Amino acid sequence: MSSLFVLGTFACKRQKEAPAEVSGEIDSVTDTIGIVPEEVYELTSELYTADPSAHVFEGKLYVYPSHDYESGIPEDDLGSHFNMEDYHVFSMDTVGGTVTDHGLALHIKDVPWAGRQMWAPDAAKKGDEYFLYFPVKDKEDVFHIGVAKSDNPEGPFKAMDTPIEGTYSMDPSVLEDSDGKYYMYFGGLWGGQLQKWSNNEYIGEDTYPADDAPALSPKVALLADDMVSLAEEPKDAVILDENGEPITTGDNNRRFFEAAWVHRYNGKYYLSYSTGDTHKIVYATSDSPYGPFTYQGVILDPVLGWTNHHSIVEYQGKWWLFFHDSSMSGGKTHLRSVKMTELTYNPDGTIQRINALVEPTE
Repeated sequence: MSSLFVLGTFACKRQKEAPAEVSGEIDSVTDTIGIVPEEVYELTSELYTADPSAHVFEGKLYVYPSHDYESGIPEDDLGSHFNMEDYHVFSMDTVGGTVTDHGLALHIKDVPWAGRQMWAPDAAKKGDEYFLYFPVKDKEDVFHIGVAKSDNPEGPFKAMDTPIEGTYSMDPSVLEDSDGKYYMYFGGLWGGQLQKWSNNEYIGEDTYPADDAPALSPKVALLADDMVSLAEEPKDAVILDENGEPITTGDNNRRFFEAAWVHRYNGKYYLSYSTGDTHKIVYATSDSPYGPFTYQGVILDPVLGWTNHHSIVEYQGKWWLFFHDSSMSGGKTHLRSVKMTELTYNPDGTIQRINALVEPTE
């Protein structure tokens, strides 16, 4: 078992309006700004965390984030400075209560095939086993998705010797459907290398569709019963506009960039994702886990720091949005901190838009 570090309670803060000195973070927002939440809870101030995947296991709320640290790698557009090398798992019994850091769950040195950059993970439970899914570059610097297993939701996790065959790119997330099937979604542009693949084959060079062509889609595949392999070839989870046409590459405010997450609400599948260089979390809905998904709107406006990555989970009768920003590090884009706030649905199933942009604390 890993060691436990009790970090005390979530820090609760009333959100402020976007200050002028960071207003450039929302230059891409051309429509209505979201509602400022009454409360936002910070996961921990003991280490930098990002890309939170939240789940309810054994009646507790567990958070599986990536772990930012200062590695000294110069910043570039491919995210080389996001040089993470391990994962911690956090849990809590109540929102706003004590948060426990369960210590080291998995380190890159314990993944035989890994080269560098352990990015945004996710987790799932089947039977009495827990599975940690993670993207990491192999020794040829190509991203694939690995999997590690544990008897406990907090780990430690033991990695499989090879990545999941047929996976590539980054940002895996796993949906447990109501019929007991599990689906994996993955993909991300630029540093995430999705543009280097075509028809599930690695082409090794950046190839983007034209601005007026359908945008690259996140991938979806049914997981096999063993939870460590795919049951099928990955497919496109296509995102459509209000006219039923695929959203185009040039539609930067709505097209997929990274951070696909799928949850169910009132029988609908909600695909939420980051628009990347326009820094929003947006969503689309479908009657099928495969899609196509029809674009609905914005969930979260841009936050402090270049990236925006999230998850959505129901816990103790309420829905919660997990995300990260760079306020704890004074705005450093590669040193982020996980936060959560309540998510609200309208009677028609649409989601109320949130604006959680705050000043840096340093």
